[in-house]
Amino acid sequence: MHDLATFELDDPVESDLVSTWEGLLADAEKATTPEAQNDLLSRWDTARRKLQTWQSLVGLRFQQNTQDADRRARREVADRIGTRMSGLDANLKRLLLGRLPDASLESRAGAQALACWNADAEADHDSLTEDRTKEQARGADWTALTGGAKIEVNGESYTMPGLGPLLSGADRDVREAATRALWAWFEERGETIDAIYDDLVKLRDGMAKKRGLDSFVEMGYLRMQRVDYNRDDVKRFRDAVREHVVPLASELIAARGERIGLAEMHIWDEGQAGPEGNPKPVADAHGLPELGRKVFSALHPDLGAFFDKMVERRAMDLEIRDGKAGGGFCTLLPDAGMPFIFANCSGTHGDVRVLTHETGHAFQMYESQGLDLIDKVFPTYEACEVHSMALEFLTWPEMETFFGDAADSFRRTHLEDALIFLPYGVAVDHFQHEIYDNPQWTPEERRACWLRMEAMYRPHRNNGGIAHLDAGGFWQRQPHILLMPFYYIDYTLAQTCALQFWARSLEDMDGAMEEYVSLCRRGGTLPFQALVRSANLVSPFDEGCLENVVAKAREWLATA
Repeated sequence: MHDLATFELDDPVESDLVSTWEGLLADAEKATTPEAQNDLLSRWDTARRKLQTWQSLVGLRFQQNTQDADRRARREVADRIGTRMSGLDANLKRLLLGRLPDASLESRAGAQALACWNADAEADHDSLTEDRTKEQARGADWTALTGGAKIEVNGESYTMPGLGPLLSGADRDVREAATRALWAWFEERGETIDAIYDDLVKLRDGMAKKRGLDSFVEMGYLRMQRVDYNRDDVKRFRDAVREHVVPLASELIAARGERIGLAEMHIWDEGQAGPEGNPKPVADAHGLPELGRKVFSALHPDLGAFFDKMVERRAMDLEIRDGKAGGGFCTLLPDAGMPFIFANCSGTHGDVRVLTHETGHAFQMYESQGLDLIDKVFPTYEACEVHSMALEFLTWPEMETFFGDAADSFRRTHLEDALIFLPYGVAVDHFQHEIYDNPQWTPEERRACWLRMEAMYRPHRNNGGIAHLDAGGFWQRQPHILLMPFYYIDYTLAQTCALQFWARSLEDMDGAMEEYVSLCRRGGTLPFQALVRSANLVSPFDEGCLENVVAKAREWLATA
């Protein structure tokens, strides 16, 4: 078994990879029998899993130290190779799809895989390799810039993730100082980030036009493999959030102000649960995995056995370090047979949320990896986020293990945060639609657009006179906007589903866990709404779904 903390792979030779894919393309031309197609799909799947293992590993090592020149150079090579192979993949998918209707191919690959292939084939092409490589490189510029940040507060220097305890601590003066220092750092680099994003928007718009699409909005939906809903459905969902959640979020912020004795809440106050400050876990980044073993084994034996393997194979990196990228994610290393969790634990209640969240991703990947095609292993992103966000809520009965006497405080804070997040999540999505519908906008026009989103979805927001925020610069901190366009509405759709899991668990915890585990095992065999319904949940796009979820949350908060 590999120790994933030190696991490495030799870099492949690009010409050998190209030769392998060109051979697959040539064989696909001749694969007209079910036997030949099955053999082709098996060889292609093996090659893709091997390539993904290497790409994921190179990306992970760069994120672990964004300031290492060798790791950055290796990531640049991997990005170039990855985009080239993605284009060849799209060519192969187009060739195979051209055979349809072919009952044997659909029987082996499945209707959902074919729908995703069709989206990939429309969005990508080997002619876009140079543009995709530039896109990856400009995104990496933002990652390296923020990953190398050093921010001074009261004479001490902090990384961006290391600011977490100061930004959320009980001392209001420290919160304000840390918030002002953070946004002063962004203001100093605001024009640089504007230039990075301007390049990205124009690159993406140009790629869409090369593929004959009206705008990058269309390409963005294809990249995200949104095969069972469209932008009109998303707009209706955003409208529902405005109607049912925005007023509640403003109420919750005001209620927090009353609890901590503030008549006027500023941005640095919004995350405060009460006068005693936010709940803190009883262990730091080093101790959290052992607590996780207790929590997950208590929830479900399969989940517990899986997390034991994660700990034993050192498949987690939770500590904050200089040069380490911010945020958290989970990636699968198929040839190692394991996922890997990346996070930055700073001693706040967010540590528990990120651990449970990323464990949800990891468990789903682990449970699904044995499906016969890698296309079936991964659901589309909004479905993936159901696994992660639902597990955050399903761990509620075991929160005493993480928080001791502060468990109830965490549960209330978690639910409030989930509801307050929804308007922000749809604001990010609405912002991106506006940006790519208007790719000619200047940086000033983009910032003005963000201010419109704030007024629409977060009318309670008071920036405390921070100039960069008052000028519309908040979006510059959100990695998804720069790195993964249109990957954000996913969190809000998934949160709506996760809250349904939470409501069910209050009445039948065992039943909710069994539904959850079964959902994880289905992987990506169905599109988003079908997966949701397979777990006896209501689609977020169905009339009344969000309204009902919010009503249940209001009821619980009223009695907590």
